[in-house]
Amino acid sequence: MPSNIVIFASGSGSNAENIIRYFDNHPTVKVSAVFTNNRQAGVINKALNAGVAVQIFNKADFTTTDKIIDMVNQYNPSIIVLAGFLLLVPRNFIQAFDNKIINLHPSLLPKYGGKGMYGHYVHEAVLNAGETESGITIHKVNAEFDKGEIVFQATCAINENDSVETLAAKIHLLEHEHLPPVIEKLLNE
Repeated sequence: MPSNIVIFASGSGSNAENIIRYFDNHPTVKVSAVFTNNRQAGVINKALNAGVAVQIFNKADFTTTDKIIDMVNQYNPSIIVLAGFLLLVPRNFIQAFDNKIINLHPSLLPKYGGKGMYGHYVHEAVLNAGETESGITIHKVNAEFDKGEIVFQATCAINENDSVETLAAKIHLLEHEHLPPVIEKLLNE
């Protein structure tokens, strides 16, 4: 029986696209659907162009009902990947998919995580603190932003000439290199 991946994303979808590409033609794993809360998200066209189903939902349905749980269950997910998804996942969703949800975060947690810490906000905070390295964290999702069990981390050096943009590019490379193989490893555990 194949392992099904469901991706939640709110933005451009480069990590979702990378995951879809990585598992394209995989014998036992497929990306079954992409869910987004943003009707304008770039991830929509990227998923559709790759032949992956897209589900667009509103925040109220996600946070106050079981409607999205029911929709996700239709895809029988082995793992749910939050890749640039900005909403706090509600407790009922976490309980419904216990130990099946992972998040990609653009810093070395526990540093620079929490509400409002995403994208350039993270990179600005890292640079403003004078850090000499940053990286990515893949972690299990619990009821708090960026507080779940850490599954994987990768680092990159920060040099004195780095800007928010150059650090973001370094982080992006780490995300693309490591996220799909980590998903594959978790599916094989």
